[in-house]
Amino acid sequence: MIAELEANEEFRQHEFPICARKIYCAHAADAPLPRRVAEAMREAIEDASTNEKQFDKALNFIADTRQLVARFLGTETEEISLTGPTSSGLNAVANGLDWRAGDDVVCYLDDYPADVYPWLGLERHGVKPVLLQTDRIGEITSEIVDRALTKRTRLVALASANYISGFRIDVEAVGALCAERGVLFSLDAIQTLGAFPIPLEHVDFLSAGAQKWMLGPSGAGILFVKNSRRELLRPLIIGGWNVESPNFIAQREIKYAKGGRKFEPGGYNNVPIAGMQAAIALLGEVGLAKISERILSLVATLKNKLAPVDFEFL
Repeated sequence: MIAELEANEEFRQHEFPICARKIYCAHAADAPLPRRVAEAMREAIEDASTNEKQFDKALNFIADTRQLVARFLGTETEEISLTGPTSSGLNAVANGLDWRAGDDVVCYLDDYPADVYPWLGLERHGVKPVLLQTDRIGEITSEIVDRALTKRTRLVALASANYISGFRIDVEAVGALCAERGVLFSLDAIQTLGAFPIPLEHVDFLSAGAQKWMLGPSGAGILFVKNSRRELLRPLIIGGWNVESPNFIAQREIKYAKGGRKFEPGGYNNVPIAGMQAAIALLGEVGLAKISERILSLVATLKNKLAPVDFEFL
């Protein structure tokens, strides 16, 4: 499919209507919706206004979306929760762990607020934020992370790409280091998910909204919690959907729902999720390997064209 997108202008403009007017380069902010994503959202609204049994449909629709996301990430369906913005997933981790006074959390200050404040806020529990120091903004290496780790380090929380510089960390190297040292690893993946494959072998928690490289709408997002780490997190919100309650009648004992539903407390944001589902299906058709190859090719072309100009490439 990517070959046709590159070669067929009419096809490209059909799939991505904004291409008829401009060359869009601001996916780090948000993505213009592909046609099929907008259509999926319109269909969800139309269906909600004209058809019955929305509840039954939602159950199947949400289950299908979880499976699609799991295939996209290369992980298990039970490890996927459908959330909202990236910050909802990050806060689920920051405020869901059973922190102890004296714990350290390693993070990086020069980044987007949602990547910093949830961890700084843990100081109220006696947790010490350890802020990484870099020579250039965002250029975090596994060696820099290693120097910040102590016997008290409980978790490393980083973004897959820095909000300011765009520097992409080596997720595999940082994750392997954390696993070797017995430290949890939380990743904000919104700046790269959909553009580059993300190795999850040593990632314990991943959060991402759909509105950037995933080509989806705002208001939909995902939280990945490794199966072996699920019991470490306490849900921030308890509702009718993330507990075991026969016929939605409360029980005396709180038992959390199994799998990713543990972090999905109430009614789903179906319209944005419908858009996210269509967007991920589109990315799956094209293939992440092809997408990342194309992005790097365009970057190389741009650097070559700008070589005569006095630019510094980060």
